[in-house]
Amino acid sequence: MTKAYLTITTALAAFAALSAAPAMARGPHGHVLSIQGANGRGLVQSRSVSRQPGSASVSRSLQTNGGRGYQSSRNASWGNGRYDSSRTVTANDGRTLSRTTTATNNGDGTASFGTTVTGPNGNSRGVSGTVSVQH
Repeated sequence: MTKAYLTITTALAAFAALSAAPAMARGPHGHVLSIQGANGRGLVQSRSVSRQPGSASVSRSLQTNGGRGYQSSRNASWGNGRYDSSRTVTANDGRTLSRTTTATNNGDGTASFGTTVTGPNGNSRGVSGTVSVQH
């Protein structure tokens, strides 16, 4: 099931790389939300986004007053028949999950794709292949 999901996801990314329209440029923006309750309970959540033609990045953080939380970053770039993306999530205890994806228009009616996922124990799994592009 996971391999089929990764294959479908990366095939969709390959299609997006082939048909992505130029993005409107928008500089950095974001927000911070703080919720504080009784007995010192609460959390702070933040999000920062930057979009430029051919790229986008998003950073997020969630921290509780009790010391739990995570930080994540996601970056993507596209253009000239290629799409690249990465995402990393790191928990406060140091565990890290990451994923990288690449999709390329081969120029011959096919697209190549690859995705690699790395778990908190450092083990990686990947899927890659080539799909035919039908118009």
